[in-house]
Amino acid sequence: MNRLAKAAAVVIAVAAIPYFCFLALYGLIRPEGSPARKRDAEPTVSIVLPTYNESDIIEKKLDDLLELDYPMENIELVVVDSSDDETPDLIREYFADREHPSLNLIEEKERRGLAPALNDAYAAAENEMVVKTDCDSFTANDVLRVAAANLADPDVAAVTGKNTDVLGGSEVEEGYRGVQAHIQTLESHLDSTLIFHGPFSAFENDAIVPIDPESLADDTELALKIRRNGKRVIYDPEIRYSEASHSNFGKRRLQKDRRGMGLIRLLVQHRDALGRHGKYGGVVLPFNWWFMIVSPWLVALGIGLLTGGALVAAGPFGLVVPAGLGVFIKLGGSDCLGPLQPVYAIFDTQVSLFRASVELLRGEGDGTWEIDEELREAFE
Repeated sequence: MNRLAKAAAVVIAVAAIPYFCFLALYGLIRPEGSPARKRDAEPTVSIVLPTYNESDIIEKKLDDLLELDYPMENIELVVVDSSDDETPDLIREYFADREHPSLNLIEEKERRGLAPALNDAYAAAENEMVVKTDCDSFTANDVLRVAAANLADPDVAAVTGKNTDVLGGSEVEEGYRGVQAHIQTLESHLDSTLIFHGPFSAFENDAIVPIDPESLADDTELALKIRRNGKRVIYDPEIRYSEASHSNFGKRRLQKDRRGMGLIRLLVQHRDALGRHGKYGGVVLPFNWWFMIVSPWLVALGIGLLTGGALVAAGPFGLVVPAGLGVFIKLGGSDCLGPLQPVYAIFDTQVSLFRASVELLRGEGDGTWEIDEELREAFE
């Protein structure tokens, strides 16, 4: 084995160390479900729904919300809309003959980005529990009751849930979400989780603070700020939702890279939280720093060194390394790796995080989001 190949093996081994530590900690604690001290509760609820050109799916989303197992007289729907299609007209028409839930429709004169829109919606929300959801997702009908039971714990001020049905049938996303569920469950039992999910996140209204208008990770940023203010923010797999996702390697980049940019930028902005706020700053944030910022560069470096070592040792035959990687990506993107799909899903995420890091270093990215018509078809 030449020096480049040995260096590649060392780099990849170093990248893997925290993940083995995580597995050991998970096996030691064996966490299950939510760590909150749940009890039945029925607070008033404000559901925040940001919309942008949702005319094809808005009625189906509203139908989904009205099927929730919760007293509709205790719910207000706060829609913040920046559409240039008929979405706001369809919303008004939908609620024309309905008394409950009440509707607060905020129409923006110009599209400013998701974070400013959410700040306005959160400021307008009047009820005790504030739920943020996305238009292109479905929720289980018991999510409000499960969220309220978590927030009844006086130490908990925010809760998110699990994508239990990936619309469109992406095994890549299913594999990653399965791994992520284990990570977030452990984080929540240690202290608090980091990542909050757009299809469903719930917050105590009194705990909500403004988010950065340039934020690309609005749900996670709000949760992080709540934790920094002293309350726990947790993950409960009993809160279930459905969201569409691609498996194809190229198509996933638009969906995943932007998320990666937002999370990386948020971690860097809040780097002073490392080592503070109990196990959140001592364990949870360092692990996420490694997974999102350090590990992707080590993986890229390891692949480069391994390819270089193979070319040095075998000449043109060394191209078998990148060719093998290409086959791995092709099979993984086609959901054809069987039990190795979760491994591929993690690799796929590391690719997005590496690309996101490069884009951030180049000063790219803004607060707007684009509609993926193909994913909308899965929702419809």
